[in-house]
Amino acid sequence: MSKWICIANQKGGVGKTTTAVNLSACLAEEGKRTLLIDLDPQGNASSGLGIKAGKKTVYEALLAECTLESTIEKTKQKKLFVSPSDIRLAGAELELAALQRREYRLRAAVEPIRDQFDFVVIDCPPSLGLLTVNALCAAQSVLVPIQCEYYALEGVSALMNTIQRVKRGLNPALEIEGVLLTMMDGRTNLCIQVVAEVKKHFKKQVFDTVIPRNVRLGEAPSHGLPIHQYDARSTGAEAYRALAREVLKRNA
Repeated sequence: MSKWICIANQKGGVGKTTTAVNLSACLAEEGKRTLLIDLDPQGNASSGLGIKAGKKTVYEALLAECTLESTIEKTKQKKLFVSPSDIRLAGAELELAALQRREYRLRAAVEPIRDQFDFVVIDCPPSLGLLTVNALCAAQSVLVPIQCEYYALEGVSALMNTIQRVKRGLNPALEIEGVLLTMMDGRTNLCIQVVAEVKKHFKKQVFDTVIPRNVRLGEAPSHGLPIHQYDARSTGAEAYRALAREVLKRNA
């Protein structure tokens, strides 16, 4: 039985794609056959793993012009696979709006290969549009990255409301996988205050693992590598390995 996790936050720049790429890669490193679905038209999750989208992408699979399986590419990480996207996906919101069961297009596309993977991780765009709703309808849980900054909780309530609406009307099985604090700088009082505020708000839903600010995390995508392959000893690599182990423990 595979676990489907979508990584969502409509606020950009919170480490969403970085988390999608590196959590997927570290789950694969732990021996779990993992598929990363790039549902962001920017295609950063794909390029961050050295994958260039070809003629068949998530876009064509959503429109049922091809199977999702035919879009899947191997990566340099053993047991990690990617269904890539590119800018063509930007037009999908309008095209999907006219289709029947538009919220379930991704679920229908992934269903035939559900049992081929231990984990399916979906990187959502920074919005609460139809693409994100498709991810929420396909997933079993949502991982929410929150940046350790002053406006950390701004907009999160809108995301939580969307999750609850999807749970009530479209996907009753949807749960919160956890809230992940990212870009942590423990030297600043502000970060420490934000961590305390987020933990007070979300309580046990907050992961013990906190992702630090790390230059190497920012460099890795330009080399098309996850952080643990780019710099295995960096604090970023250690943090995402710890997150993968925590996710595995929660799903044991």
